[in-house]
Amino acid sequence: MLTQDDLKVLALRGITEEAIQEQLKCFATGFPFLRLSASASIGNGIMRVDENSAKEYLAAWDNYLAEDHSIVKFVPASGAASRMFKNLFEFLDAEYDEPTTDFEKKFFERISHFAFYDALNDACVVLYGNTIEGLVDEGNYKEVVAALLGEDGLNYGALPKGLLQFHAYESQVRTAMEEHLAEGAMYAGNAARDVKVHFTVSHDHLPLFRDLVEQVRPQYEQEYNVRYHITFSEQKPSTDTIAADMENNPFRDSDGSLLFRPGGHGALIENLNDIDADVIFVKNIDNVVPDRLKEETVRYKKIIGGVLVSIKKQIDTYLAQLRRGEYTAELLQQMVDFLENQLFNRHENISSLNEKELVAYLIKKFDRPVRVCGMVKNVGEPGGGPFLAYNQDGTVSLQILESSQIDMNNAEARSFFEKGTHFNPVDLVCAVRDGVGEKYQLPNFVDRNTGFISYKSKSGKELKALELPGLWNGAMSDWNTIFVEVPIETFNPVKTVNDLLREQHQ
Repeated sequence: MLTQDDLKVLALRGITEEAIQEQLKCFATGFPFLRLSASASIGNGIMRVDENSAKEYLAAWDNYLAEDHSIVKFVPASGAASRMFKNLFEFLDAEYDEPTTDFEKKFFERISHFAFYDALNDACVVLYGNTIEGLVDEGNYKEVVAALLGEDGLNYGALPKGLLQFHAYESQVRTAMEEHLAEGAMYAGNAARDVKVHFTVSHDHLPLFRDLVEQVRPQYEQEYNVRYHITFSEQKPSTDTIAADMENNPFRDSDGSLLFRPGGHGALIENLNDIDADVIFVKNIDNVVPDRLKEETVRYKKIIGGVLVSIKKQIDTYLAQLRRGEYTAELLQQMVDFLENQLFNRHENISSLNEKELVAYLIKKFDRPVRVCGMVKNVGEPGGGPFLAYNQDGTVSLQILESSQIDMNNAEARSFFEKGTHFNPVDLVCAVRDGVGEKYQLPNFVDRNTGFISYKSKSGKELKALELPGLWNGAMSDWNTIFVEVPIETFNPVKTVNDLLREQHQ
């Protein structure tokens, strides 16, 4: 099935033949739906932090920052922003020349409210010898959009979200990337005022990110009295997945070569694994707000950080006691209660385990990476949510699941999904070292049975594409997980360009 030339290509990409065979097997068998125990809710998997607890967690995080720990803010930022402008690309291709849809009308009616308005106006003058206002008065709406999206203009149709101007201030305009720099200084700086931020970017955009960082770094270091340590990484070729034809054989392009596709954001577990840190915050590039609205976001980032370090400290204490044999039957029961009621890790037959088996079980469940995930109330946004789900070993634990992982033909599972009270905004903080400071190898904690198959086409031929287990879904399936309710005000994604007209981005 694979030729010698194919094997050479695999070797260059760092992909083994065994990995390809496993992927082809996945195309043939598909991925099983996950069995649900319940949707997570307040009191059943989701923690609601009251004011007194909030003060304790804020203090815990401040104390942690004052110690000698390495903290990194990890921002996936590699995707192009083309989907943000889908409606405007459609307008350029439309037979009509004036705004017709509600989206198009809103874009032009409020165009001066976009942070990129001045830059776009300058581009219009250079390209067409006229201002935005002048072009609109003449009915040349498409020229304005072309200046925004086209390579000769701002090229926003091809740039990543991180490099787009999101917010306007009195004396400056900030890109999404710059907002993450500002945010990081507010909750992730250590006692020495070092702030570490890591962006995952595409290869083509890496020079643009580096140039912008060098341009703005001095300004933000002075403004926030910090020293930035900003690093970048690219998705590894070894995480690309092979495409398959409809018979589950390797898809071959017109020249006979194998076709590989990016493995989705789950591939970034490798990038996350390469980060040398004790604690890592994870947040998407487009979920940022201007400074005037950052207070609530920063407060809850510190709260979930405090929850993480507090629970991790207890886990490490229990692990040390178990390994030294310093436990009583009473202490073991205390550990079981903590595992079941704090970490919501449950074993239906735990009472049948003898002492030796129980100790081994507790060590296995405690000795894992830990993540605290903010959850917002469900407001109908598409995407994943928090659930209690069965694992392959028969235990139940907290998981973030996408709708594609749930059997909607199963009445009970569908009911759990539809009654879900909360939504995943991708607001994580992770502890990735064990109690003695050794870094966990994160790929060892991935559930490989939680990938996803989609259908695409290439050169007029249908194909199957394989996405790896999502970064905060199956890629973190075997972590200890805590869900914490955070305010909806902390979730302000930009999915379309008109989202930048929302009050939260003005």
